[in-house]
Amino acid sequence: MKTHFAHAAPAPRRRIRYFVYVLAVIALGLLSRRYAFVFPTHLAKYPGDALYALMLFFGWGMLCPSHSTRHIAFLALATSFAVEFGQLYRAPWIDAIRAQPLGHLVLGAGFSPRDLLAYIVGVGGGYAVEHLVRGPDARERRGAFPTL
Repeated sequence: MKTHFAHAAPAPRRRIRYFVYVLAVIALGLLSRRYAFVFPTHLAKYPGDALYALMLFFGWGMLCPSHSTRHIAFLALATSFAVEFGQLYRAPWIDAIRAQPLGHLVLGAGFSPRDLLAYIVGVGGGYAVEHLVRGPDARERRGAFPTL
């Protein structure tokens, strides 16, 4: 006789914890821009980009605490990719926003395909850590969400 053990879904994320994660990643991202000289010149920009995507991962985790890790990763990648591809759009009003420090941090300045790779690394790091800490939930084991 075969015994099946039901795997319960992990407990929902704690919003306050994810809010703290968001703030911590923002601080790290700002530090990575301020002290970019510690990285090789051709890589100096990308830690901040990866941390931006990680911040989106934790932000979506905070906003959607009961969603699967895979779904949160999808939302974070979709958001970061949408912002990056949005940089292809040029109009005076949005360029004026991008010229401001906060607008530049949130919306970026110019499209770069390499940024997409940095976003994948950032979201992938968040996915891997959360998956290890929280474990896969039943929806992910059943394949309810498409693989990334």
